[in-house]
Amino acid sequence: MFSKACEYGIKASIFIAINSYEGKRVSPKEIAKEIDSPEAFTAKILQALVKNNVINSVKGAYGGFEIDRNKIQTVKLAHIVNAIDGNSIYNGCGLGLHKCDEAHPCPVHDKFKAIREGLKHMLEETSLEELALNIKSGTSFLKI
Repeated sequence: MFSKACEYGIKASIFIAINSYEGKRVSPKEIAKEIDSPEAFTAKILQALVKNNVINSVKGAYGGFEIDRNKIQTVKLAHIVNAIDGNSIYNGCGLGLHKCDEAHPCPVHDKFKAIREGLKHMLEETSLEELALNIKSGTSFLKI
């Protein structure tokens, strides 16, 4: 459903949020290791997240990536998805057709439209804080 870059972006953001709660910044190398992503690919994803004001980058000897603690609760999954993949997830055809709309629907158009709307709602309502706290409490996991 999400691109690989978007999956990594969500995982990276959660990992950064968890560390930010503890007052720690994390390096691109630490992030890449934690989310099992190639370092160069991770760096590009992190740049997109910084550019879209999802995370902060701090340069220098004690630098790294962080998220302001008061911002963690306001960052929604939709912000991360839009930073990496744009809004195409809300418009794509369920069968992957290039032309699929109300005037020329594919066979699953109406059913998939409801799924896209549900997905949009979930992404707009789910905060980074909720996901980070679930991992900190042990009710969900980033790695198995």
